[in-house]
Amino acid sequence: MNDSIETALHPYRVAAIQMVSTPSVERNLADAAVLIEQAAREGARLVLLPEYFCFMGRADTDKVALREPAGDGPIQTFLKDIARRLEIWVVGGTLPVAAPEPERVLNATFVFDPQGREVVRYDKIHLFNFVKGAEAFDEARTIRPGTEVRGFDAPFGRVGLSVCYDLRFPELYRALGDCTLIVVPSAFTYTTGHAHWEMLLRARAVENQCYVLAAAQGGKHENGRRTWGHSMLIDPWGTIVAQRDEGPGVVAADIDPARIAEVRQSLPALRHRVLA
Repeated sequence: MNDSIETALHPYRVAAIQMVSTPSVERNLADAAVLIEQAAREGARLVLLPEYFCFMGRADTDKVALREPAGDGPIQTFLKDIARRLEIWVVGGTLPVAAPEPERVLNATFVFDPQGREVVRYDKIHLFNFVKGAEAFDEARTIRPGTEVRGFDAPFGRVGLSVCYDLRFPELYRALGDCTLIVVPSAFTYTTGHAHWEMLLRARAVENQCYVLAAAQGGKHENGRRTWGHSMLIDPWGTIVAQRDEGPGVVAADIDPARIAEVRQSLPALRHRVLA
C-alpha cells in the first residue's frame, strides 16, 4: 500500500491557529511562527492561519501599502519557509496581494505543501459589508473580489478554500465539489460572530458532509476592533470536535475519512440532490 492510499484511509491531524493580530507585520509573523511550531509539535500535518494573520491595521487602507506581488514578498516567503522547515501543509490565512487598481488589493489565501511549493491561491470572492450603530465595514473599498472557486488535493482528500464572509454563501461550497475538508480562515466581528459563526460553520459541514476547519481572529485588537474567535474543527455530522474561545492558541484534532464514509452511508443526502 503506497503512502497516499494509506494516508487517505487513516486519521490525519490538522490545526487551526487563532490570533489577535496587530499593526506590526514582523510581530504577527513571529507570533504565527510560534503557534505553527506548537501545532506541528502536537502532530498537525496541515495548519490553517486566520484571515489577516499578518496584519490588522488601524485603517482599512493600511493594508494596501503592504501588498505583495503574487509569488513574491516577505509574507509569502515566511509561509513557504515554515512549511518546508516543518514539513507540513500551510494554508496561509490571507494576505494582501497587488490588484490592477492601485487603491485596492486581493485578499489572498496561499497554500504551500511540505516541500514549500505553492500549490494554489484563492482570492476571497465575497466582500463583507455591515453597518450597525458605530460598526461599519465595507471591504470593497480596499479589496478587489476574486472570481474563481479553488481547492487542492491533500494526502487525505480534497480541500476546499473559502474566506470569512464566503461562509454565508452556500452555493460557493457546492461549487467546490466533493471535499474531505473545507477551510475557513476568518476575522468575524464580535457582533456577527456571536450571532451566526457557529451555526454557519456547522451548516456548511452538515450540508456538504465533510469536515470544516475554521481559524479565526479572536480578541481585542490594538486598532480597537474586537473579533469573535471560536476557532474550531467540525465533523460531517455537525459535531464540534475541538474549539478555542478567545485569545491566541492552537486548535488541533484529527479528521477521519472513516467518519465521513459513516455519515454519508447512513444519510446519503449528497446522492439525493436533484438540483445542480
